[in-house]
Amino acid sequence: MRKSAQRVFDEWLLMAAKSGDVGAGEKLAQRWHPRLLRTAQRLLQDRDRAEEATQEAWVGICRGWHGLSDPAKFPAWAFGILHRKCADRIRLAQRDRRWIDGAAPMPDGEVPARAEDRSAIRQAFETLDPVHRSTAVLFFGEGLTLAEIAAVTSVPVGTVKSRLFNARQKLKAVLSGEMV
Repeated sequence: MRKSAQRVFDEWLLMAAKSGDVGAGEKLAQRWHPRLLRTAQRLLQDRDRAEEATQEAWVGICRGWHGLSDPAKFPAWAFGILHRKCADRIRLAQRDRRWIDGAAPMPDGEVPARAEDRSAIRQAFETLDPVHRSTAVLFFGEGLTLAEIAAVTSVPVGTVKSRLFNARQKLKAVLSGEMV
């Protein structure tokens, strides 16, 4: 399997950053921050919480990249850190909702689709439970492979396949009007 030029460049930036090149670390952050933020927005459905989670993830990424032995694993590793930060925020929000009566915040993240379909897709994703939403966002939104999603979520590839299958089925049902 051939690596894309983008992936090779990211690996080079990571190696340079690990060697002490501050500019390479900044360039890597500049390239990856929008992807991580977009994923956090889709998972958390709140821009402020997504920005906070992404910042916390970057702290962990910058602290830990010296220990990452294989730069090719950077995407799954970085999304794994972000996923844990988002999961922590989801748990806190669920705990807080037990005490506060109110509706869940509406998502403000962009879903790549025609303008007239964005609302329907966003609403369909809202029907997914957090585990299935996370898998679907990482697969459809970020283009991670099944193996990378397995690494991010710390579950076997078979579980990722199952979650993705179930997410697809529910999204199809909701978007076709079979399930409202």
